[in-house]
Amino acid sequence: MRNRFARPITLTLSVFCLLLGLPAWGQDARVETAPAVELAEEGNGDVVTDLSSQPHDAPAATEPAASPSAGSAAQAKAAAVPDEYRDLPIGITDEGHPYVGDPDTPVTLEEYSDFLCPLCRRYFQQTYPQILEQYVRTGKVQYVFRDFPLASLHPTAPQGSAAALCVAEQGAGLFWAMHDELFRRQAEWSRLPDPGQFLAGVAEEIGADRAVLEDCLASGRTQKVIEQNLEQAQALRFNGTPSFRFTGADGEDYTVVGARPLAAFARIADPLIAGEKPPEPPKPPKPELPLWAKPEGLAPDPERPGFTKAGDAYHGDPKAPLVVVEFTDFQCDACRRHGLEAQPQLDRDYVETGKVLWVTKYLPLKEHPRAPVAAAAAECAGDQGRFQEMSRALFESQEAWTDEDADVDAALIGLAGQISLDAERFRTCLQGRKALEQVLQDLYDAQGVVRETPTFVLLKDGKGAVTRGAKSADVFAKLLDSRLKTEDDEAGENDKADD
Repeated sequence: MRNRFARPITLTLSVFCLLLGLPAWGQDARVETAPAVELAEEGNGDVVTDLSSQPHDAPAATEPAASPSAGSAAQAKAAAVPDEYRDLPIGITDEGHPYVGDPDTPVTLEEYSDFLCPLCRRYFQQTYPQILEQYVRTGKVQYVFRDFPLASLHPTAPQGSAAALCVAEQGAGLFWAMHDELFRRQAEWSRLPDPGQFLAGVAEEIGADRAVLEDCLASGRTQKVIEQNLEQAQALRFNGTPSFRFTGADGEDYTVVGARPLAAFARIADPLIAGEKPPEPPKPPKPELPLWAKPEGLAPDPERPGFTKAGDAYHGDPKAPLVVVEFTDFQCDACRRHGLEAQPQLDRDYVETGKVLWVTKYLPLKEHPRAPVAAAAAECAGDQGRFQEMSRALFESQEAWTDEDADVDAALIGLAGQISLDAERFRTCLQGRKALEQVLQDLYDAQGVVRETPTFVLLKDGKGAVTRGAKSADVFAKLLDSRLKTEDDEAGENDKADD
């Protein structure tokens, strides 16, 4: 029997993600801002930074041309396409990029965007209309759209970009209509494994010729424009979407990154329009630790034994000098190796001796469809004071409950019985939404800080460090010892050396 329980949990996670403004579960939101907390790297992990897809070597840009097979019918249809968008002048640049506004204005604003990026959609809804009204409609700024699909985050986004550029070959007005529809209907196609039929349908709805579109897509020629954009974005050191470049009359470039409010654009646009140099950008405030890493969030919840006030399971002394926050995935092999091989020794030598408070958070990865329901099971076991026991049981029986032919809910309820949980209470919790909401909260907390499992955040005296991957207990112990060592300890060792 196939999994009857994990799929509903996965779908529910996607719905909750959309409600919170996150991408659907399994996608990634590392596209707008720097991490919520700046953490030094510890051990042999890689640096905590946003990553984008690696662009291909881009050939010289070419201006999109109508498909040779389109014939006079396509030309007649293109001629009927309106040459305005929201009552604004439009066109295609010589490099093949759609624009709106007066092309003779000395100030240009280029948007590098991904049609499946949730923050790009937020910008489209909130700030973009204001820019059109205040700067484009008044003839002060020309607005250019450049596709920047992050295939590593949104695998089907390049299809949307290619379709929109193919539609542009039939008229700039059709491109901008397609542009608006792809953002407005993002939720409809973001979860489709192959959105080809959806994209073609939208193109037809706005008046494009489907046969001409399909011929263009088959040729792959719009990929040249996309590759040019990826190359240019890399040169500008853009690693997320949406990102923007202002260019003034003097040819100097000024950038804005993220779904920012109008004021962030006005700070650059207004001086450029006046022929002046924009002011230096203000220094960003020093990022604060998130609640789950702050002392108030790490404090024990008196109404829920075994959990912090931030809602995370813990074991050890809450007053321990060092806190380790582990982001885990119960379907992850490396997490299993850490949990069964290294964790027992670390518990004995550091947690049980009062040196370390160990906190657990969930990060179910998209390639592990049963990880969310397993995390919910651990959460439900924690409500009965058996979080550690369930965590170990999940890792020990990982092969059984992850078998695609296994009945996962029956397997998890069986594990609950093995560790002496109240079966009915556990079943009710597992089938409810409270445990799932905590899993989703952990997904939200991981954004911009953690992207793989297992990942460990080491916190001491308001400072954090990150180490990734499963390590032997001895290697991990050295990391803990290095963080536990205080300035007084080092001073004492120096005094002994002087003696």
